[in-house]
Amino acid sequence: MTIERSILELAHLRETARRAGGERRIEKQHAQGKYTARERLERLLDEGSFEESDIFVTHRCTDFGMEKDQPLTDGVITGHGTINGRLVFVFSQDFTIFGGSLGKAFAEKICKIMDLAMKVGAPIIGLNDSGGARIQEGVDALAGYSDIFLRNVLASGVVPQISLVLGPCAGGAVYSPAITDFVAMTRGTSYMFLTGPKVVKQVTHEDVTVEALGGADIHAQKSGVAHFVSPDEDEAFALLRRLLSFLPQNYQERPPISNCQDPPDRATPELNAVLPDNPGLPYDVKDVITAIVDDREFLEVHESFAPNLVVGFARFNGRPVGIVANQPRVLAGVLDNSASVKGARFVRFCDAFNIPLVTLEDVPGFMPGTRQEYGGIIRNGAKLLFAFAEATVPKVTVILRKAYGGAYCVMSSKHLRGDVNYAWPSAEIAVMGPDGAVEIIYKKELDAAGNAVEARAAELKEQYANLFATPYVAARKGYIDDVMKPATTRFRIIKALEMLAEKKDSNPARRHTNIPL
Repeated sequence: MTIERSILELAHLRETARRAGGERRIEKQHAQGKYTARERLERLLDEGSFEESDIFVTHRCTDFGMEKDQPLTDGVITGHGTINGRLVFVFSQDFTIFGGSLGKAFAEKICKIMDLAMKVGAPIIGLNDSGGARIQEGVDALAGYSDIFLRNVLASGVVPQISLVLGPCAGGAVYSPAITDFVAMTRGTSYMFLTGPKVVKQVTHEDVTVEALGGADIHAQKSGVAHFVSPDEDEAFALLRRLLSFLPQNYQERPPISNCQDPPDRATPELNAVLPDNPGLPYDVKDVITAIVDDREFLEVHESFAPNLVVGFARFNGRPVGIVANQPRVLAGVLDNSASVKGARFVRFCDAFNIPLVTLEDVPGFMPGTRQEYGGIIRNGAKLLFAFAEATVPKVTVILRKAYGGAYCVMSSKHLRGDVNYAWPSAEIAVMGPDGAVEIIYKKELDAAGNAVEARAAELKEQYANLFATPYVAARKGYIDDVMKPATTRFRIIKALEMLAEKKDSNPARRHTNIPL
């Protein structure tokens, strides 16, 4: 064969691979509001940056007539490219080839780029759109999934792993995204579940739709599997690019510092009036967050799940940070089972990738009641405590208002190796609020007060608040480093983060910790 014919054959094979499952299946994909696997990569990555690997791979199955249909790529596009000039490794499942089902060769392609990502220290991004395991390949398909799961686990905490679920993701296929750091879904076109509606009907006799069982909003609001939900794929790609801008390439690097035009000493006088006069009334902690961060930009994570705790990414003078904040607008900002797990996961991610933590605290305690106790509030609250205590990244805490009981301890207190702990003058730091404290401490006196009980109770509550529900008792003991005006919060946090930039801390040598999962 001449070199000219060889080149022509190469061009033909590449074009065949790019046509994927054929025009009819591509049109069907578009009709469902979905891009093809290649179109997704074109939109996600920097223009012209994608370098494909294993385009000529085909499956090796000879059962059920599969040897008669061996499309190039075997249903997954793999390779590397750049996002905002930074290297990433990607795989994009192709629903137009065997419904994106996973076989042994398909899995080997994914494993190869995951191994490379680990070697060079770059994020792994998976675009999921698959019918699940390829039934014709039997246990080989299951082995392929297991090979991927193992690499997800080995890569955890080494390089960021992000999953975009852009179509079906069912059965064993859901475990790979679940192990990754962030999961984004598209509303109306993606779903995730272990067992589909038909099996659910057979086993539990429940009638449920695909959307109600595993749609994007279900996983964003109820299960917490989805960290982000986008209305369409283009929005999902834009969100992913934005998310990556806060993250380092790997655990050995620091997050990228951007050029900041927002003055570090910009005052925020509106914060002097953000708290209601009545400490029992709510306010939106997001107003505090957006007031103090660079350019009012805050990327919230898990926005719809456990909204009584707000977590997400922002910058202070160009430095990316993870923010953890109680939300008084929802359940008064208490910590419950879901919020505790949500916070713990986020804190551990930030600590794994050298992202400083800024905690804004206004927490009246842990949620009481049998539902919470039976659901494991002790175990789940311990997860958040464990995560903050274990974290060695810079930790700055600001107590805005309430910091009661065990929740005070848990929310990155000085006692859990908080580096810089501030409080606003409005802070109330105590074992419990004045109402509960007075009822316990002065029970006998109140019982004997007769008709004057209400007036006496009010007097005692005021006395208790003046004695204990202030930041100054904790400040005198060194548990609070300073009490500051709310308007100076941005500047003080920036100065603290600059001071902590070269912080080095460590945990005792061991195989690994045993967080109370």
